[in-house]
Amino acid sequence: MAQRPLVYVLEPIAPGAIAILERCCDIVPPDDPRRSHWPDDADAVIVRTSRIDADGIAAARRLKVIGKHGVGVDNIDLDAARGRGIAVISTPGANANAVAELAVGLALAVARRIALQDRHLRQGGPLIRSELGFELTGRTIGVIGLGAVGRRTAALFRAAFGGPVLGYDPYAPEPAWIDAGIERCVELETLLERADIVTVHAPLTPATTNMIDAAGLARMRPGAILLNLARGGVVDEAALYDALTAGRLGGAASDVFVTEPPAPDHPLLSLANFVATSHIGAATRESMDRMGDAVVAGVLAVLEGREPDHRVV
Repeated sequence: MAQRPLVYVLEPIAPGAIAILERCCDIVPPDDPRRSHWPDDADAVIVRTSRIDADGIAAARRLKVIGKHGVGVDNIDLDAARGRGIAVISTPGANANAVAELAVGLALAVARRIALQDRHLRQGGPLIRSELGFELTGRTIGVIGLGAVGRRTAALFRAAFGGPVLGYDPYAPEPAWIDAGIERCVELETLLERADIVTVHAPLTPATTNMIDAAGLARMRPGAILLNLARGGVVDEAALYDALTAGRLGGAASDVFVTEPPAPDHPLLSLANFVATSHIGAATRESMDRMGDAVVAGVLAVLEGREPDHRVV
């Protein structure tokens, strides 16, 4: 009888996905003490945010595939995987609706001062009438990154608030704009200058690091809102702090930080006009099921000698 492939699952995924994997593979789950030794004998490894670096890839002599539970692969050394002929697969689209819904929620939280009013009420205070919010209906939305998440976010904002939608993505093919009904901005600066709400959904790469910097923030409309649901590092956190304390922006929210979780004394967390969540964009039951099923399907395809649906490398 042929030996069953050994798959290390470094972080929790949906139980249904684990059950599918168990039918034909042996599994080292996240709570197993062997987890930290995955390079020794892994045929496959499934990760969410764990770092898969060049040293681990070099040591993993049996490794055939790295499955990313999610979209961003900045935690995986793609060059090292490519050099070893190891496939890397991801799950684009599986978390799009969950992240898009959070973007709408964060925009409302900032615009209507929901988090601020909640904290004040819990401390025994009345309504802070000096902190009036504003409505989003008819506002211009600017979406940076027109992948599955960006397109779904654009659709939800348009359906909910009816305003025009602008987009910036130098890599999105023409059908992405036509099908989504989004006005294309060739220059990022144009989007920043015209949008009332800017929502960021671009991957973290050398080209997008600090894409929204002090100069970009200075171009945004007075009173505009900035949302980052992409990766920490796409927005310059120090520059954002300065822009918020100067009072030019109406507020900002971020689901992601350069260091996660951010320290309790992170400067942005001290600001009343900033709302934070702890990288929960994809953290819904439905999204976890979709991502779990998709990553297992991709890993099994590679192990069985088939071409996976969403191969990155």
